[in-house]
Amino acid sequence: MNAIAEPATPVQAATNPDGLLSLRIRQIRYEAQGINSYELSCPQGGELPAFEAGAHIDVHIQPGLIRQYSLCNPPHERHRYVIAVLRDANGRGGSRTLHDVLQVQQQVTVSTPRNHFRLDPNARRSILLAGGIGITPIKAMAHFLESQGQPFELHYCTRSHDTAAFGSELLTWQEQGRLHLHLDNGNPAQGLNLQDLLANATEGTHVYYCGPAGFMQACAQASSHWPAGSVHCEHFKAPEPAPNANTLPPGAFMAQIASTGQCIEVAPDQSLSDALTQAGVPIATSCVSGLCGTCRINYLQGDVDHQDYILSPDEQSHCLTACVSRARSGVLVLDL
Repeated sequence: MNAIAEPATPVQAATNPDGLLSLRIRQIRYEAQGINSYELSCPQGGELPAFEAGAHIDVHIQPGLIRQYSLCNPPHERHRYVIAVLRDANGRGGSRTLHDVLQVQQQVTVSTPRNHFRLDPNARRSILLAGGIGITPIKAMAHFLESQGQPFELHYCTRSHDTAAFGSELLTWQEQGRLHLHLDNGNPAQGLNLQDLLANATEGTHVYYCGPAGFMQACAQASSHWPAGSVHCEHFKAPEPAPNANTLPPGAFMAQIASTGQCIEVAPDQSLSDALTQAGVPIATSCVSGLCGTCRINYLQGDVDHQDYILSPDEQSHCLTACVSRARSGVLVLDL
């Protein structure tokens, strides 16, 4: 009698000693004007670490050039990660280099997924708002909600059909009445009326939004009356300071390492992460804008001026991002 073979256990993609993955670019696809998607997979065909809707990965584009990009494919997929990148001619150079350098079959180093933009498991209904390339984490959320049979409505705001990414993928949701495409032709007054959409904060409904600075500000204003904890967002870059805002750095302070008692002075014009690294306590950083969480550490004591865009109020009670957070005065005791 022939034995029935047990199904093979999928091979897990291996990380290097730094916890990073070396993945192959399986496909580069034109998605919209200035936007390419990149499908990354394990060269050996193994399963990738799982991710949640809203998660992102660090992409090591070149030595010293690391950028964060949201995963936009369905979270149940374990054989690939998909990111989409807008080539920003006025950016810091990461997206331009990625567009110009990365090619199919090339291997690229990425981090395992991290998530600071999670769906609330208690939400009974979700309103998803995407502006431009902000569709990437929002799309993954829509995939997950659909797979769970949870109600949602997705509003995608962009300039024109030419700049709307993932057209064929999103068509089904549009036909179902779940996706609403808002084309403003460069005039926000012709686009989505956020004030009307978010006028009533319905119990059990949560709002999620992501996009460029003006879109983020408009969403924040339109949802400002919603209950605490029901509105969630993710910034792609640190917001510009308000006009006439005091941008002078706070004064010097001391950082104390709890495990050794070592005290490190942080100068007024110096970041905590830089001061720690120079004192022989290296802290990994990536975005240096309080957006990615790479430099997140715990603290035990101190009055912290956080300045990040990812930590919840509860997390800020015991965590900080060393690239932008500072002590307002006195000593900051770090759980290191």
